[in-house]
Amino acid sequence: MPQSAITVIGLGSMGMGMARILVGAGFEVYGQDISEDRLAAFEAAGGRRAPLAEALAASRVVVSVVLNAAQTEAVLSDCAPQMGPGAVFVSCATVPPEFARQMADKAEAAGLHYLDAPISGGAVGAETGTLSIMASGSAAAFDVAMPALEAMSKVVYRLGDTAGAGSAMKAVNQLLAGVHLTAMGEALNFAASQGLDLGKVTEIITNSAGNSWMFQNRAPHVVENDYAPRSMVDIWPKDLGIVCDIAATGNVPVPLTEVALRQYRKASEAGDGAIDDAAVTRVYARACGVKLPGDV
Repeated sequence: MPQSAITVIGLGSMGMGMARILVGAGFEVYGQDISEDRLAAFEAAGGRRAPLAEALAASRVVVSVVLNAAQTEAVLSDCAPQMGPGAVFVSCATVPPEFARQMADKAEAAGLHYLDAPISGGAVGAETGTLSIMASGSAAAFDVAMPALEAMSKVVYRLGDTAGAGSAMKAVNQLLAGVHLTAMGEALNFAASQGLDLGKVTEIITNSAGNSWMFQNRAPHVVENDYAPRSMVDIWPKDLGIVCDIAATGNVPVPLTEVALRQYRKASEAGDGAIDDAAVTRVYARACGVKLPGDV
């Protein structure tokens, strides 16, 4: 059996795209997921299915694309005893830096390499191989994993030789992205309250100084009343919670993040947690009775 395969664990909106990109780049890729439908779809796209032990025995690189720290730890615990010496566990979830360091210690104790490698670029970036990967870990880990990382991304940032720096950098990114997204919601609601056409507002802002990547990417979802979950509202209480927890340990003020976090929690409490995160706009609209596209 080839010893240069890759196993991707978690074939959700991000992992599926990443796994398919690896297949397209010529890698032998094993997919693992709890969903039979996702596994079938991956197999139809040229991926391979096998019991976990068989997939891990064939793979020098394991890419974990799961939701959070608890799932990451569970996946590593399941995989580590079955991975070959010197294989690399690539963790892509957004997690606290200290947790990443703990997982690296756990992997190294099992004779494995660990890359703290959170990702940015959304489902589109995953599907097109244009992610940004913020990675930290040993030179040996990068040596083994780099061909796969480069296939999945437009850029791989090497942020140091120990785990934690990648997750710290992702926290900075999520702080900005989360705040920008709530600012988009506030701006669209404000525009609607003034009787402006939100399609025209989106066109103008994306060509003006007020634009951001989050506005340009998510505002069309509101305009089109399309809240199919590319990235769910419920991701943000977790991610901005991580930012606030890190900040609290160092007594670092993050007031804008705290306000944004409250808005996502309100959206989740209102029943919008599992839909597209552009739905944070609804929090503002509900507060003042503004009608958004699709509202009656």
